[in-house]
Amino acid sequence: MATRTDAPTRREQILKEAARLFAERGFHGVGVDEIGAAVGISGPGLYRHFPGKDAMLAELLVGISDSLLTGAKRRLAEADGAAGSEAVLDSLIEGHIDFALDDRPLITLHDRELDRLRDADRKMVRQLQRQYVELWVGVLREVYPAAAEPAARSAVHSVFGLLNSTPHLGRPGSLPGRAVTASLLHRMARGAFAAVGEA
Repeated sequence: MATRTDAPTRREQILKEAARLFAERGFHGVGVDEIGAAVGISGPGLYRHFPGKDAMLAELLVGISDSLLTGAKRRLAEADGAAGSEAVLDSLIEGHIDFALDDRPLITLHDRELDRLRDADRKMVRQLQRQYVELWVGVLREVYPAAAEPAARSAVHSVFGLLNSTPHLGRPGSLPGRAVTASLLHRMARGAFAAVGEA
């Protein structure tokens, strides 16, 4: 996703444009022909990659939940005791900020279209999200041992709400710059987490 440096595959190009178009006009407001045109192939040509729009939506929403969890687990594994809990928490925040700034259409898509997924796919998204939250809760309670588990979980959800507000910050060109925005979001997230340590 946002951390890749190699050229995207055609399948990834399709998903990126589908996410953008779905976020801009809604799932039902976009046809396969429009998605195809955005990546330079015919609408029917998309069916060589996906059986339909429903499959694209499922891959986008399940995929980003899986990507966030996998990335968080990798950050924990890379720390491997060498970094303190504070550094691990900062690393988790940085990873989520990368997602929030670089994959803004997926946040909009999740908010608007999650209920359109098949039950099995929606349950998978929720399961991955619960694991992601619990990973953060564990790290947060290492940083703030006095924080009760329910308070820590509420703080994590609140910080996700803060970081995932990026689609409402205006168009990318209207922001003060990625580095400045990322730094501000990071300070705000740490401030919110510090509050749970004082509770």
